[in-house]
Amino acid sequence: DRQIEAVRCVTGNKVMVITGGPGTGKTTLINAIIRICSAIKTKIMLAAPTGRAAKRMTEATGHEAKTIHRLLEYSLQKGGFQKNEDAPLDCELLIVDEASMIDTLLMHHLLKAVPAGATFVMVGDVNQLPSVGAGNVLKDIIESRVAPVVELNEIFRQARESSIIVTAHTINEGRMPNLRSSQDKLDDFYFIEQEDPQKVIELIITLVKERIPRRFGFDPFDDIQVLTPMHRGIVGGTNLNMELQKALNPGDEGVTRMGRLYKVNDKVMQISNNYDKEVYNGDIGRITAIDAEAQEVTVAIDSREIPYGFSEMDELVHAYAISIHKSQGSEYPAVVIPILTQHYILLQRNLLYTGVTRGKKLVVIVGTRKAMAIAVGNNKTEKRYTLLSERMKR
Repeated sequence: DRQIEAVRCVTGNKVMVITGGPGTGKTTLINAIIRICSAIKTKIMLAAPTGRAAKRMTEATGHEAKTIHRLLEYSLQKGGFQKNEDAPLDCELLIVDEASMIDTLLMHHLLKAVPAGATFVMVGDVNQLPSVGAGNVLKDIIESRVAPVVELNEIFRQARESSIIVTAHTINEGRMPNLRSSQDKLDDFYFIEQEDPQKVIELIITLVKERIPRRFGFDPFDDIQVLTPMHRGIVGGTNLNMELQKALNPGDEGVTRMGRLYKVNDKVMQISNNYDKEVYNGDIGRITAIDAEAQEVTVAIDSREIPYGFSEMDELVHAYAISIHKSQGSEYPAVVIPILTQHYILLQRNLLYTGVTRGKKLVVIVGTRKAMAIAVGNNKTEKRYTLLSERMKR
């Protein structure tokens, strides 16, 4: 019923929001809207905030989705976005996925470029972490009620069989998930109790290097992603990257940049948008070559070989472990997440929820029940004073 309502909304409104958690049918609904609108020859454009999210949208719909920056033809040389109210997008329907990641400034530029007669559909999961940049746009638009909102909250039957999806929804409702995993049957969600941070590190290394590949057949580099709530500390991203690099890619030959040793085969992540190279914040790849003479490293990202001068290496960080914030808009076959009370300041429900929903086929949490309970119970997310909702109601 919600889906029929959404399709009706698209035909009768200029702006609408579709929100829902994993397994509630957001992708199915986007595909239904695209199918119906394509049949009546509507000009459709699809976009998402990150390269990875755009790629996922393309795969899920069979229609090309671009990053918002590419859609708006961002050019450093020409001084910003080329698409605006004077040169609007050539579309009658614009669908943007992962809308919770869009900050105030980017949304401002995007709305300016939507043609006057077009319909703008925002799709996202409002319970995820808000954008890294300023604002909480999706939440504010929903709360203002100035645009119709279709909330998908029923989990599809086949999705109900996934412990990942059931766990994510339980966390989102503020209830403690079932942390008892069956040792006999293969499941897709596991919790391993361990409170000693040093032992957590050792356990994560064993999981990534041996146990998960052996039991599930996932590749330690390409399929398994460690996600952490914080950068600092023993189980923070910086230390985890050093330990995982030693375990998965030993040896000391490479190039040192900013105190970090980069080696051939290292897993790395782009941390800013580089439009010349067409690589975007959050893209993950592997170093395939280091040429000391040419002062250049080559990184394979999504089957493209991309050269980086040594001077450009500040755009890359190791990605054996990445922050949950950086993982937004991405999905991985398997994720491993340490959740300890050492992180207690950062333990928030939406952080845990975002981390768990990154795993497509397997999620393993290593830590303590106490830390899980703190995260599940802490819904006091960092308040963002935006006034956008109030201003939109006027």
